[in-house]
Amino acid sequence: MNVNLNGKNAIVCGSTQGIGKAVAMVLAELGATIILVARNEEKLQKTKLELATPFTQKHDYICADFSKPDELKLKIHSFLKDRAPMHILVNNTGGPPGGAIAEAETEAFEKTFSQHLICNHILAQAVLPGMKKENYGRIVNIISTSVKQPLKNLGVSNTVRAAVANWAKTLSVEVAPFGITVNNVLPGATLTARLNSLIESRSKQTGRSVDELRREMLAEIPAGRFGDPAEIAHAVAFLASPAAAYINGINLPVDGGRTGSL
Repeated sequence: MNVNLNGKNAIVCGSTQGIGKAVAMVLAELGATIILVARNEEKLQKTKLELATPFTQKHDYICADFSKPDELKLKIHSFLKDRAPMHILVNNTGGPPGGAIAEAETEAFEKTFSQHLICNHILAQAVLPGMKKENYGRIVNIISTSVKQPLKNLGVSNTVRAAVANWAKTLSVEVAPFGITVNNVLPGATLTARLNSLIESRSKQTGRSVDELRREMLAEIPAGRFGDPAEIAHAVAFLASPAAAYINGINLPVDGGRTGSL
């Protein structure tokens, strides 16, 4: 099975922590040259030094804030000018705070929509010409299992994640003739800073202990444990590889069996 990414260039967003960092690490191990994207330059520099170089890749980074899509657009186009085409784009952005949808401010929807769908679209449009030229492209969006089954107390996230999934499905049909695939990986409860933040926030809202809420979440997962970021990264890496050339437009849950729908 060909999962070798030697000679491939990959942009990985949100790649200084959690799932995004795990994805960057795995893709680098498989031979890809990684372009890290995040807003903290110090963390970007540190992560760059941690990336593997089995094929002496020269990794790089773009310091960009997804709350400023116009700035992101300028930076990505400037970066790509006179550079080799990108073969892989991994869209990954931290989710909004939890909360009931009936209590959400309209500004929260607008902000999250911009940070997720609009920024994903900006990056996809920037890399698609190069992918078409190479006749090889893999766009993988890290979203959430809420695409298939909305999650409690995540009203804004549920809404915007679904929009991203439908954007991706539509795009996958348009670009398939050029050797490009667009797929979504849907992480379940994964051991990241965001999971801890959501549990702690819920604990403050309800007065229930963090341990109690953790046990309740684990009880919903058939595997009986939270996921590891590397397990999400392995799914992304496969979809980014030559071996996954005929997989297109799918939503792939990586959740220990938690999602109740097919």
